[in-house]
Amino acid sequence: MSTAQAIFRSYRAPRAVARDFRAAGADEATGLGWLFAACILFFIAQLPGLARTSHLSDGDVPLFGLALGTFFGTMLLAPILFYVLASLSHFVANTLGGQGSITDARLAMFWGLLASGPVVLFQGLVAALIGPGQQATLVALVSFMVFLWVWLNSLIELEGAR
Repeated sequence: MSTAQAIFRSYRAPRAVARDFRAAGADEATGLGWLFAACILFFIAQLPGLARTSHLSDGDVPLFGLALGTFFGTMLLAPILFYVLASLSHFVANTLGGQGSITDARLAMFWGLLASGPVVLFQGLVAALIGPGQQATLVALVSFMVFLWVWLNSLIELEGAR
């Protein structure tokens, strides 16, 4: 199954997709690829909003500077944060009786991030075209809910008793 098919299937059946990845032998390298692909998507999703910010500031804030700072945050700092969150989720899952490995927790987190990528791209368009407001907040909430849905269901599947 292609990655795009797996992403859209994750919206309906995230546990089945997680089972498929486990059966296919997904490992740390696979998870790292998912993480960086998700971070690239998140960076791209923010570019239209950054262009809007730069344009509305009449050039006082250069787009290059905004993009560089965003790139630094999404490609260098965010992966570290996601690794820490995955480790914390593994600790919580083990406390609640989970029997998975730290790699399983990372795969669940990183797949949740990648699976939410299309919705995050839409969120970036809404933020750029409409700007701040209720619509942008609603789309951001939906985006976060999609991430939570896929991540938590994948975590339950991968960290569950074997």
